[in-house]
Amino acid sequence: MITIKEATTKKELKTFVKFPFKIYKDSKYWVPPIIKQELETFNKDKNPIFNDAEAQFFLAYKGNTVVGRIAAIINHLEINNQNIRKMRFGWFDFIDDMEVSEALLKKVEEIGQQKKLDFVEGPVGFSNLDKVGVMTEGFDTLGLMVSWYNYPYYVKHYEAHGYTIEKEFSESRFAFSNVNPETFKKAQALIKKRYNLNALSFETTQEVMPYVDEMFDLFNKTYASLSSFVEITDLQKAYFKKKFIKFVDPKYIKFVVDKNNNLVAFAVVMPSFAEALQKANGRLLPFGFTHILRAKKNSKNVIFYLIGVHPEYQNKGVHAVIFNEYYDIFKQRGIEQCYRTAELEDNEAIKKIWKHFKPEVYKRRKTYRKNLMK
Repeated sequence: MITIKEATTKKELKTFVKFPFKIYKDSKYWVPPIIKQELETFNKDKNPIFNDAEAQFFLAYKGNTVVGRIAAIINHLEINNQNIRKMRFGWFDFIDDMEVSEALLKKVEEIGQQKKLDFVEGPVGFSNLDKVGVMTEGFDTLGLMVSWYNYPYYVKHYEAHGYTIEKEFSESRFAFSNVNPETFKKAQALIKKRYNLNALSFETTQEVMPYVDEMFDLFNKTYASLSSFVEITDLQKAYFKKKFIKFVDPKYIKFVVDKNNNLVAFAVVMPSFAEALQKANGRLLPFGFTHILRAKKNSKNVIFYLIGVHPEYQNKGVHAVIFNEYYDIFKQRGIEQCYRTAELEDNEAIKKIWKHFKPEVYKRRKTYRKNLMK
């Protein structure tokens, strides 16, 4: 018999966070989160997303043994501003037992029906800066710290419980050796001259900070037309600035501004921390910090975490300016592989940006939905 229990205490939430450590302990490809950071994400007093969203965290038990988990999420910005009456779920992990996955999904569906929502979709996070999608291809490749990993059996559980594909995503990579600077060196000089643009590079985080709010504003404008987009609020900007920006190497943040110093494009790249996080195994102390700092300095792989171009400058080649700024620093640091985070299959604009680099799709993932209203 499967029992579902809401995780509300600190101890229960820690059990929720640590459950994947149990089922993926023998996986070479799973990348564990930092337990402390994951707990802060779920802390309603610390994460400002809870000003506009609500969440409940559930554990599945078989006897006294935890066998699954799920987060049930309602984003009120999505419902009230976009009129998308969606029940979200994420952080969905379970043993290969249909009764377990069904019981967890049923709990989410019940909440959605009580709230009179139209459908349920997942796995997704609170917002567009969270992880997304169940992996359907690429199980034998190392995960990224910014994406969920799962075993192949997950997919059959969604389908068995009446869920259908809602959105499709792909993750791509390309060798830095594929990058021919001649494809953008000349073009970027012409584009800067034609549109009166200037590229900004940074040496310190302090130099970056005055531009961060504007960067998130541009992020909202860039992705507003996508089907899955939910805007980032001012409170969330402040939170991500504190939590995220200070950990990024300032040399990996590039901005493009117009003649009035208004931001028209940006990119944020991060070194790959996957192997360092595996060594840390969820803990910063005593040696986790050391592994992460070493990766920050020495990793030969990078992840294009965020990239955005103002709608008025899309399809004008502004990305060439960004790539030109990255080329020398990547070459200097001996970068070997460049990874892209999950991108919607229908995002044609982003595909055009990368076409010259011979990208290889190495992972695919999907979100699934189920209608709630009969």
